Amino acid sequence: MVLISAAVCTKSGKTIVSRQFVEMTKSRIEGLLAAFPKLMTSGKQHTFVETESVRYVYQPMEKLYMLLITTKASNILEDLETLRLFSKVIPEYCRTLDEKDILDNAFNLIFAFDEIVALGYRESVNLAQIKTFVEMDSHEEKVFQAVRETQEKEAKQKMREKAKELQRQRMESQKKGIPMRSYGNSSDSFGVSSSISSSSSPTIGIADIPKSTPTISSKTAPTKNALKLGGKTRDVDSFVDQLKSEGEKVTTLTSTANTIASTVAQIRPKSDIQMDEVHLRVEDKLTVRIGRDGGLQTFELAGLLTLRVSDEKYGRIKIFLDNNDQRGIQLQTHPNIDKDLFRNKSQIGLKNPAKPFPMNTDVGVLKWRYTTQDESAVPLTINCWPSENGEGGCDVNIEYELENTKLDLQDVTIAIPLPMGVTPSITECDGEYNHDSRKHQLLWNLPVIDASNKQGAMEFSVGSSIPGDFFPVTLSFVSKTLYADLKPAQITFVDDESNHVKYSIETVLYAEKYEVV
Repeated sequence: MVLISAAVCTKSGKTIVSRQFVEMTKSRIEGLLAAFPKLMTSGKQHTFVETESVRYVYQPMEKLYMLLITTKASNILEDLETLRLFSKVIPEYCRTLDEKDILDNAFNLIFAFDEIVALGYRESVNLAQIKTFVEMDSHEEKVFQAVRETQEKEAKQKMREKAKELQRQRMESQKKGIPMRSYGNSSDSFGVSSSISSSSSPTIGIADIPKSTPTISSKTAPTKNALKLGGKTRDVDSFVDQLKSEGEKVTTLTSTANTIASTVAQIRPKSDIQMDEVHLRVEDKLTVRIGRDGGLQTFELAGLLTLRVSDEKYGRIKIFLDNNDQRGIQLQTHPNIDKDLFRNKSQIGLKNPAKPFPMNTDVGVLKWRYTTQDESAVPLTINCWPSENGEGGCDVNIEYELENTKLDLQDVTIAIPLPMGVTPSITECDGEYNHDSRKHQLLWNLPVIDASNKQGAMEFSVGSSIPGDFFPVTLSFVSKTLYADLKPAQITFVDDESNHVKYSIETVLYAEKYEVV
């Protein structure tokens, strides 16, 4: 198959979006596109038309045509299959199939077209892969943004501590009757050191303060207190306001930090658990990819244990962990965690026991990962079996079975793609279903799947379809039961292991990507 160009055009022949895949002059492509409407005679029932040099393969979409221009030597069956994939891509990025919406999303469509065809040849991709490639979503980027947000908060807190120290010096000078002079370079003004942000603090742009700005005197010893997040900021705010009134430029990253925090929070389910002064969150996320004819292609489990301490008196603690794993999950502690303590006693504590955990910050202390090709590891199997019914459509039987009966899956949604412009006829369904005509999906909703409800089936019929139209099947769910057999047992103080600390815990398992392709 050699595909010359893909285009979206109106019924009158106006080209809205066009993508060329082989070397050819602009005038030649424009001539081929301009010739297409002249070949469309009234009452034409075919989905392709040929000239002496090329073949036009097209599909009507309301007031538009999805058009492919190929060579005459191209395989017509592959052409039609490629055309069907192109037709599925357009509704994914356009709410309405009209000229304005196509133009608004032209760049996304072109990017998607490039994922389907490269140098004139069809790539082996499906609709889910195309969406993933175009979105270019990166887990590493989200982790980097979360780490950067933490660094920004620490640097901002360091700036506040330095500002409080300067404010205390001002008040002591006023009590002793020494007037505070204007900020400048006179000999009796405060000595100028490097900057408010000392060299030991992270070098992230928290404030833009010129060299003439007053800073801490070199004779003043830095504070030895631990960082205290969430304290009163009245003195700092008044100090910042005074700097602004004197013409100094002070900028903060509060809005940026809030934006990053909200972005990171969207990648995992929210919780309504009431948090104590010590709060633990244990998170498992699954990435599973199964072949439609059987066989496990991808299985990856990623887990994270985070600790949040909101009271200083609980800063110096350690966590006792119950590890009953039999699968060989790989564990990795944070660099500041005592690895020998964890390896020998399954306890999580800081390398320096005299230091406390950071306050009011979600600190990742332990993460784990597990990959396998063993099909028995799949917690929930989906069997989708479409078969042609001899009337131009398909009868589809789909069933699920919970393989890991220890899990209690909630809010389960199985999404089955449908051909464009068709309505399924449901003959049997365990649970509820919903037809999303805009996204061309049949959504099978099950409130709970557990040991008492570990099997279920649905049967429906769809006209004008082939078996490949119903893949990939995607699955989403959440669960309060973890896949990994790891759980915190208790929390004690570092100096007194007999003194147990009250804590709240939140566990969540969710499917980051779970599909049958």
